[in-house]
This record gives sequence, C-alpha cells and structure tokens, in this order.
Amino acid sequence: MVQQADSIHTGLEIDAEVQQQSVQQKHSSQLTPKQVLSWLPKNATPAQQDSMIRAHIKPSEITHWSGMPDTLHLPGHKPGKSFRDVSLPQYYRESFFSKDSLFHPELRGGRLGVAGDPVPYTVAGDNFITSLLLLCFVLACIAFSKSKHFFFRQAKAFFRVQREGTTVITETSSEVRFQFFFVLQTCLLVALGYFFYSKASISDTFTIEQNWVICIYAGYVMSYCLIKALLYSIAGLVFFDKKKNEQWLKAYLFLLSCEGVLLFPVVMLLSYFDLSLQVAVIYTIIVLVLVKILSFYKSYLIFFKRNGLFLQIILYFCALEVVPLSALWGGLVLISHYLKINF
Repeated sequence: MVQQADSIHTGLEIDAEVQQQSVQQKHSSQLTPKQVLSWLPKNATPAQQDSMIRAHIKPSEITHWSGMPDTLHLPGHKPGKSFRDVSLPQYYRESFFSKDSLFHPELRGGRLGVAGDPVPYTVAGDNFITSLLLLCFVLACIAFSKSKHFFFRQAKAFFRVQREGTTVITETSSEVRFQFFFVLQTCLLVALGYFFYSKASISDTFTIEQNWVICIYAGYVMSYCLIKALLYSIAGLVFFDKKKNEQWLKAYLFLLSCEGVLLFPVVMLLSYFDLSLQVAVIYTIIVLVLVKILSFYKSYLIFFKRNGLFLQIILYFCALEVVPLSALWGGLVLISHYLKINF
C-alpha cells in the first residue's frame, strides 16, 4: 500500500510538471534553449544539442518590442531621440552640405595608404612630343630619299648667279611638296625649341595644356613665315622683276628647309639627353646667324650685284630680315607671358 501511494504521488508530480510546462508554452510563444536542452541527458554531445535546438526552436518575426525608455546616455542628460522623429530640428535630419552641387556621398573619398610624390613632368616622357619628333624624323628621311637630287641641285645653284637666257629646271609637284614639308618641320622645331626655353626661363606651368602651347607656338611661327614670304613677294614685284622674285622665293624656301635640318639635332638632344640650355641657345644663335648671312649673300647676288648698290641691300636686309625676326621673338615672348600661370 505504501509503494502504491508513492507511485501515485510520483505520477501526480509528473502530471503537474507537464501541465506547468504546457502553461509556460502557452504564455510564451517560443521555447527557450534552456528548456530544450533540459530534455537531453547530461552527456549529450554539442552536435546533439544543436540538432535539438534546431528542431524545436524556429526563428520568427519579433512582434513585441520593448517599450522601456532608452538608458544609453550620460547621467543627467535627456534620452536621445531617433532620427525618424519629425520633431527633430532640420540640422539633425539634414547635413549642411546636402544641397551643395559638389556633395556626392556615393563617391569614394580619400585614398588607401600614404600618397607618394607625383612624378615630375619630363619632355622625354611626353608621348605627344615623342610622337611629333619620331614622325618628323621618319617623314624627313622619306622626303630626303625621294628628293635628294632636287636638294643637291638647289645647293649647287645657291652660290651661282643665273644668267639671262639660261634654261631653268622646273621642280616637280612631289619635290615642291617635300620642300613644303621641310618648311613645316622647321616651324615645328622652332616652336619646340622655344617651348624648352620658355619652360626653363619664363614659366614651368601654363593655363592650358602643354600640347596646346606647342601648337600655338608652331602656328605663330608658320604665320611669321607666310607673312614674310608675302612681304618678299610684294617688295620683289614693286622694285624688281618677276623672275628675280621667283629666284629669291626658291632660295628662301631652301634656307628654311636647311634651318630645320640643322635645328633637329639640338631639339633631340634637349628632349632626351638633357643638353644644357645655354649650349642649345648658342647653337641656335649660330644657326640663325649663318642662315641670315646666306640670305644676305643670296639677296645681294639676285637683286643688287649688277646695280652696285650697297646701301639699298642694307635697308632691304634690315626691313625684311631683322625687323621680322625681332617681331617673331617679341610675339613668342608675349604669348608665353599671356599663357603662363602667375602665382
């Protein structure tokens, strides 16, 4: 009887426990991990515990948020407010730079690591200048190989006086095109040489790209050559005959072509071999003086040798050689000062 009473008492306790757990399940929508793990023996492995929790506990949406006040603030200060609260001042909800056109928070700012020193600009590393010089060299070689007899014939005839009644060998269209190419090459090399000089003596930075600066210099030198040829034609037609004027224009184009050939080595040395600017300036002055002496001599042979007029050739040389050269230099200096950045 005693054993039967004990078994009845134990059964009642188990039923009470089950009822209590069922009541707790009704009040709480989800079992706790402690309750689930209490069903397992004490020697259960972690894998068994994990499987048990996965089987009895399912994640669900949280519907009951805590209504308790936020206490994560300093003592003596009022609780913080959410940014969703419309009663907040505008400077809490909107940044000062929100309406600025330069404000782009979607773009990454800054850089990773420490910024290094920028690579300084060098002419040897400029792809534009390298391409120009390489193109000039290749085209000059092709032009000289195609018209070398024409240039040798012009060089022989340069120091001779053409007699009246002698036949003149006319140039072909290809020879004239090649000679005009050498004239354009001379203009470009003069522009590059002055660009190197302006970077070293006037300004290292310009308001526009350096490629455009070279193009402006080259365009100005081309304009100088065209205006000078026009002045030669006007003066030749006014004071001399058409034949002498044609002889002088051919000699003028030949001198311009030779000037470009002589300036090409110094431009290459300045670009890639760090030639001293002082040496380059001295060499350029020697080339210019030599070309002016040859032009003075040729103009004397064509226009003034038979007349015996020496004072007129001085005036002619000063008006059509020295003054335009001074105007060329002054214009290049003015353009450089206009394009440079004044700090």
